[in-house]
Amino acid sequence: MTKVAALFAIVWFAVSSAVAAQTTYPVVVELYTSQGCSSCPPADEYFRKHLAGREDVIALALHVDYWDYIGWKDNFANPDFTNRQKLYAQSAGHRSVYTPQMIVNGADHVVGTHPDKVERLVKAHKAASPKVTLKVVRKGNRVKIEAQTDMRKEMSVHVVRYRASEDVAIKRGENAGRTLTYANIVDDWKVVKTWNGRAPLKVDAAAKGDAPVVVLVQVKNGGPILAAARLP
Repeated sequence: MTKVAALFAIVWFAVSSAVAAQTTYPVVVELYTSQGCSSCPPADEYFRKHLAGREDVIALALHVDYWDYIGWKDNFANPDFTNRQKLYAQSAGHRSVYTPQMIVNGADHVVGTHPDKVERLVKAHKAASPKVTLKVVRKGNRVKIEAQTDMRKEMSVHVVRYRASEDVAIKRGENAGRTLTYANIVDDWKVVKTWNGRAPLKVDAAAKGDAPVVVLVQVKNGGPILAAARLP
């Protein structure tokens, strides 16, 4: 190998290690849960053991705040996550929200304690042909996002950050006395761009810190997720 070729190979490896350029994508599974919900621990455990570590799934736990009043305030809860779940419900024509709920690729809703149904939905979404080409590059505290599509829909580009796991000793409420382990806990969720697909998308967004970065392209107002990428 010549010196020039060797240098090129080193540079390419360095660049490619920080790039997610995909035309097939992991399936996004959002778990809506709460530390104050007695029905949630089995779903949290399935999510942690069977979804959170998979390469073919981007598993995101969103803790909601509407059970805080029954004796235990969920320290991961965010009203924005409650609003996101309500937007899904409105889009699907549902009159209420609940925990534990899993939403697969923004399209299919399932009770979080029904793992067989979740697995079937993940398999079905993996087999679908993507309609958006997505490329994500992380450079220091920034993430560069590029996408193209033939679709003409109103879409949103989301940047999501999460922590891998945390143990919580619950002292009051329905789960009082239990110490539960939560996985892929979403800390931050931002819409960084809206896009109609008419021109190629280019976005430069902040991504400070060491937490993984997830980028989603989703039809606006609770629609399906069309593309997803995750960088460590």
